[in-house]
Amino acid sequence: MTRVPSLSSPFLLGFDEIERILDRVAKGSDGYPPYNIERVPRDTESPDRLRITLAVAGFTRDQLDVSVEDSQLVIRGRQQDDKTRHYIHRGIAARQFQRTFVLADGMEVLGADLRNGLLSVDLVRPQLERIVKSIAINQTE
Repeated sequence: MTRVPSLSSPFLLGFDEIERILDRVAKGSDGYPPYNIERVPRDTESPDRLRITLAVAGFTRDQLDVSVEDSQLVIRGRQQDDKTRHYIHRGIAARQFQRTFVLADGMEVLGADLRNGLLSVDLVRPQLERIVKSIAINQTE
């Protein structure tokens, strides 16, 4: 089956990479850990921003890693199995995860906070300015 690019309009010039990014985002997501993305309105001390909150109950700060790699926000969690415990029933497994979010150009990670089993990562949106540029038309004879 041949895949028809969704961004094949002749009016969308230079968007070749977007299809690749969409493919990368579509795969590699198993649903764990669950997360929210919210818009946090600007206040007197900080600009309008986005907050990603992941439910990471059972993870300590040392078991979590937040980094930016190749225009992606990558959040990893690694837990080790405690071999000294002998479970009668085990419903909470020690597991690892990697959650990836593709960032637009200019997005900046402000920081991360772990509180009550929730990891929050704040990002600031770039302030785009409208640019109007006049192009000279050459005349050849």
